[in-house]
Amino acid sequence: MDDYRSYPRSAGGEADVGIVVDVGRLRPPRPGRDWIIATIAERQYGVVSSVQLMAAGVGRGAIATRVRRCGLHRLHRGVYAVGHTTLVPLAREMAAVLACGAGSAISHRSACVLLQLLDEESGEPIDVTVPRGNRNRPGLRIHRSRTLQSEDVQVLHGIPVTSPARALIDLAEGAPERELERALGEALVQKLTSRSALVAAVAGAPGRRGAARLRRLLELGEDPALTRSEAEERFLELVRAAGLSRPEVNVRLQGHVVDFLWRRSRLVVEVDGHRCHSSRAAFERDRRRDAQLGAAGYGVMRVTWRQMSEEPYAVVARVSQALRYASSD
Repeated sequence: MDDYRSYPRSAGGEADVGIVVDVGRLRPPRPGRDWIIATIAERQYGVVSSVQLMAAGVGRGAIATRVRRCGLHRLHRGVYAVGHTTLVPLAREMAAVLACGAGSAISHRSACVLLQLLDEESGEPIDVTVPRGNRNRPGLRIHRSRTLQSEDVQVLHGIPVTSPARALIDLAEGAPERELERALGEALVQKLTSRSALVAAVAGAPGRRGAARLRRLLELGEDPALTRSEAEERFLELVRAAGLSRPEVNVRLQGHVVDFLWRRSRLVVEVDGHRCHSSRAAFERDRRRDAQLGAAGYGVMRVTWRQMSEEPYAVVARVSQALRYASSD
């Protein structure tokens, strides 16, 4: 941070502003307190802390005056939005770590939202992990941890946030099974981490309930249980990226609803991994359906979530080859 206190000040304590004539020479403008506040806020999504302001030469009295005049709007104790009450994206997260001080990081579900593993839920408190005691604050969920290490924290968009592995372990402490599965699947698809890295992270967190729960999920070696819409979205992303013709989605064929159909090529693609494919009875039913479609002259290809996340090019190549083979007949 720049040492704003090095600028000369007038007898009244305020920094001079404007062009000043001095012995025939023009001096550049000298920043005042409002300029200092705005400059800090610009780098932090429009929020500042009193600690930062005082370190930059803005005293308690000047802060109190601007709070009284609505130039600063209190978000947490010692943390303010500058000049406005409508917060821009990421301002709440930045304000949260400023409120909790050095060594704190966005964690748990809030970290998964920042990492784009989960969708944001409106009105949810911000999760923050602190390395030592910290009083509770309205709008924040404070998690105290003596095991938060430097390697557990990364900086994302200028905000300290726990690593993907740490965020998943934290999330596993209390998240619903479906939410944990989805976050894990997204982390692997986005290649923010790997199964081997997660296994190592879990082994390095003995005794933590979240680590034990995540370990059990990893040991299953199964794909995340997707909803039908999520499976469709993932597969269609691959189809669009590869420039393949768009298939029909969820259409009835020979008395069955199939996931994807290229009608002219007589190709059906089914995505395994969503809820309706999870039981033994469903498994047997799917195979009978595949046989019936095959007897009617349709090729049936099955794709798993893991294949889409870990072998996307192989999936696209298989589909493309099947389409070319059908068109050549």
